[in-house]
Amino acid sequence: MLHEVFWQIFANWWWILLPFVFRKPFLYLYRFWRMELWDATIPKVFLEVKIPKDVMKPIKAMEHVFAGFHSIHDVITWREKWIEGQFQLRFALEIVSTGGEIHFYIRVPARFRDIIESNIYSQYPEAEISEVQDYTLGIPPDIPNKDWELWGTDIVNTQPDPYPIKTYAMFESEVQPMEEKRIDPLAGLLEGMSLLKPGEHLWVQIVVKPIRDEDKDWVGQGHEIRDKLARRPEKPKKKPMVQEAVELWLPGWTPEGAAPAEKDKEVIPPEMKLTPGERDILAGIEEKITKWGFDCNIRYLYLAKRDVYFGPRARIPYGFFKEVSLENLGGFKPQKNTMTKVKSPLFWFLDKRRLYIRKRRIFRYYQKRWTPYFPRGGDVYVLNSEELATLFHFPGRITAPAGGLPRIEAKKGQALPELPIE
Repeated sequence: MLHEVFWQIFANWWWILLPFVFRKPFLYLYRFWRMELWDATIPKVFLEVKIPKDVMKPIKAMEHVFAGFHSIHDVITWREKWIEGQFQLRFALEIVSTGGEIHFYIRVPARFRDIIESNIYSQYPEAEISEVQDYTLGIPPDIPNKDWELWGTDIVNTQPDPYPIKTYAMFESEVQPMEEKRIDPLAGLLEGMSLLKPGEHLWVQIVVKPIRDEDKDWVGQGHEIRDKLARRPEKPKKKPMVQEAVELWLPGWTPEGAAPAEKDKEVIPPEMKLTPGERDILAGIEEKITKWGFDCNIRYLYLAKRDVYFGPRARIPYGFFKEVSLENLGGFKPQKNTMTKVKSPLFWFLDKRRLYIRKRRIFRYYQKRWTPYFPRGGDVYVLNSEELATLFHFPGRITAPAGGLPRIEAKKGQALPELPIE
């Protein structure tokens, strides 16, 4: 019988199908393995940036710094990717409060240290940058435990990549040359972080990877959204050869469902039909896609010893992320599957164990400055240089007068060249 013949063939040659069935899982695991090995060979440095007493530069200066940071982008060849395991290196921006004392840190691959420092000094020459020990090493690695508790979550974007968040430029209705007249988006976050007591810690982390169009077509996606909002006609798709032949030999014939050859021209142009909100979205998208893009992953943790742990402190960063969010454009919200809060309607008896695993995992990811190698939707999103400058910059004393933010009075100058060396 025919089915017996097929069964004999399958019984003897079934293993040939395995490479096709398990191709994607195999490539995923192989790539992950090679990337982990290569990443372990890359030394990292941990830098602290001490802010000058008076920062007279506008926040736009930090935007230029991030534009310079984009130069660490590299083009990975096939051999580097699949044989050596290379990938685009990242850096981490962190704002940390330890017992109410606030610090700005940058963790970067050692090979890019000069690029990071030179770009910061170019805009903030009075700042001081020094290599320090990783502050996360001061927390027990087995947290949560009988002495320590934590709360944490990842932050995701509520809209597709081309939609912008509320940037520093939107906080001011006009150009403000004087520091005392500027509005700083970080002021509320820093003020809240300065209220922490000894034994409390609040960490905010942004893991950043520079990207180009060939890495992620977020600019093309922005063009599609723009054209759709502007009601521009879609570009005609190329017709199959058979259809073109039929239309050529049978004039007047149109396939079923096809649009008529000509449409009545509308008196009112499409751009005049846009609502004010649609115009704002259109302008925001066009502005965002003109600047350098970075793939980002944001998370924050509130940690404290159990005798001083105060849950509402974990809400402090919420206000900041709400402040830079807009309902009609981009915005931020907590990621539910990483938030350290578990209340299952069915498997309630596993809630305690699942919550413990989430806390251990998010602390480990924070400490490793980890971002998904193969991100799913919402895990990683694009922020441009202006948006990053809004989230991480060096505020002035007047615009952000948080008492827990230490500042240097004056930068140490270099010795004069005419002085004797010995």
